Amino acid sequence: MKRSILSTFLVTVLLVVPLSSLLAYEGGAVSDGGTISGVVKFKGAAPAPKKLDINKDKEVCAKTAKNDPTLLVSGGNLVNAVVSIADIKKGKKMEPQKVTLDQNGCEYHPHVLAFVAGSSVEILNPDGILHNVHSYSKANSPFNVAQPKFKKSLTVKLDKPEVVSVKCDVHGWMSGWFFVADNPYFGVTDNSGSFKLTDVPPGTYTLEVWHETLGKQSQKVTVKPKEEVKITFEIAKK
Repeated sequence: MKRSILSTFLVTVLLVVPLSSLLAYEGGAVSDGGTISGVVKFKGAAPAPKKLDINKDKEVCAKTAKNDPTLLVSGGNLVNAVVSIADIKKGKKMEPQKVTLDQNGCEYHPHVLAFVAGSSVEILNPDGILHNVHSYSKANSPFNVAQPKFKKSLTVKLDKPEVVSVKCDVHGWMSGWFFVADNPYFGVTDNSGSFKLTDVPPGTYTLEVWHETLGKQSQKVTVKPKEEVKITFEIAKK
């Protein structure tokens, strides 16, 4: 009888309060927060830069030589990897922002754009030619928008966490990614492969690194009050 009552209660709760709300991230003030910093290294011989074939609108797009951005290694360090805490439910405030994706020179800048769910992305077209912004979203509604030369800016909003591939249908070499996070603890590695996450509440978490070509890797990390813990990832090509 008690089990039946409990089951009825749980069903009622889930009907009134969606499961997604029960599991949602809770943001607020963090006291005695710590820091997670480190580097993501590429294990093995670094691949030689691969030149892209610029075969359209060359007067604009071919002003500078372009390399394939899908696997960039600098000094043995992996560039454009996203490091995030995968299982944190409470911490510093998560505030949606307006971020920018630039298409200057027929390339996406940055190649990997990370932001929290609910943020707006302003997509710029300073090139004076036609671009077409095509997202391959699954959780969010996909968009496929022409951006002619007179439309210097357009804005899209992504409300749900996921990793989204973005391409230009006009210029086939243009590719990029949106990393839409469900919490504010993430960072994209720079040319030194470095990352830093601050104001992390003390506790043990799963730290995850994602890369478009090399996939995912994770490790446990324990954060102590007001201390910095240093982490190193080493990822090899599959």
